[in-house]
Amino acid sequence: MFRTKWFSLAVIAVTIFALALPTFASTTTTGSARNQQEDTLKIGLLTDHSTGLAIYGFEQSQGFALGLEYATGGTMEVAGRKIEVIERDTASDIDTATTQVRELIELDGVEVLQGTVSSTVTLAMMDAAKEYEMVLMAGPSAAPAITGVAFNEYTFRACRQSYHDSYAFATYAIDEYGTSYVQMAPDNAFGNSSAGAFDVVMQGLGATPVRDTILVDEAATDFTLPLTEVMESGADFWILTWAGATTVTLNQQIAALGVLEAIPSVLVTNSNDIMIPAFADETLRPLYESATFFSTYHYTLPGQDPDNPNPEVNEWLVEHHMETYNDYPDLFTECGFASAQALVAALEITEGDTDPAVLIPALEGLQWAGPKGVYTMRAEDHQALVPMYIVTLKDPTAADFAFYQWEATISAEDTAPPCEAPGRSSDELECPPAAE
Repeated sequence: MFRTKWFSLAVIAVTIFALALPTFASTTTTGSARNQQEDTLKIGLLTDHSTGLAIYGFEQSQGFALGLEYATGGTMEVAGRKIEVIERDTASDIDTATTQVRELIELDGVEVLQGTVSSTVTLAMMDAAKEYEMVLMAGPSAAPAITGVAFNEYTFRACRQSYHDSYAFATYAIDEYGTSYVQMAPDNAFGNSSAGAFDVVMQGLGATPVRDTILVDEAATDFTLPLTEVMESGADFWILTWAGATTVTLNQQIAALGVLEAIPSVLVTNSNDIMIPAFADETLRPLYESATFFSTYHYTLPGQDPDNPNPEVNEWLVEHHMETYNDYPDLFTECGFASAQALVAALEITEGDTDPAVLIPALEGLQWAGPKGVYTMRAEDHQALVPMYIVTLKDPTAADFAFYQWEATISAEDTAPPCEAPGRSSDELECPPAAE
């Protein structure tokens, strides 16, 4: 079954996103007033079920549904309020998503938003959520700007972001290969922000880029030119950021050109539906069998981690995902699940009140046991601190997708992103000053 489902942005880019928003009503009913009128708590979930990122969109929505079930003990109620999720397919389009936000709030009466898988769309949704004074639980979109330079108090992220990837990658690569590097990434919000995050982390650990990031059209299918630039860069190792349906094509061309023989890297695990054909490709198999990977999540890893204090959470997720979807949880299922857990835990504190005046403080500093262990919602920038994994390939033909051998867990503390939310410094964390 194919499950449809991978540094800080310039201020001008954020401004463009804001200008792209449709005009919203200037007066809205607050969450507090709505929940006094309705026994049902409506959550608007926005994701992608129809374009290149749809493979991650289904993971997000399935994980969120199961997270609600787990967090409510199967009742699908919180503080006496029945939970209803109204889902929309944004097709990863800004105009579509912002129109849907308006409709969900004004016509359907949702009180909280969740989503989405596209960083560009999430940044636009953030402005809409702020306009309506409504909490947004961000989805798997990884751009650091979401909880960084574009920070607003209504947005929270219970999932990993690009800085987590960077820290998981960095220590191993520098120790193993050297201190000079080159990057290749898609020319979009996700790619640019991920490359920026890697630069901050790498240079903070003493590594040096040999040139600017090689940016590639996200719709490209021929990667010969950028991969040749990577090989000819003279760097000790290279960093690849990529996502979506062309990942297998890209990896095939990496193997055909002998890129990893010319310049090493640490690979990244992706969704099973992307990795299965990659592992089955005879030209790619030797590449993967000798590789080291970093991983956001795979359903087998929390159970292999001997220091995971709460393996039973992931065990529940795996069991119920199989029962509900006849499939194993995948790369971003954990993200949706953890987002739902955090939201329900905060709503229990507020006794079902979605007014940001009480819901925001309930989410800030929240700790909970999620699929990967202990999660902490950092109060300063609303970014969750989560662990990451280092793995090697154990069995690329495993019928149950148990492909990986756990090698190490990089702790939530060791992968904690720097705070880039303007004006949010505290006694514990230094963030940049707010613009005057």
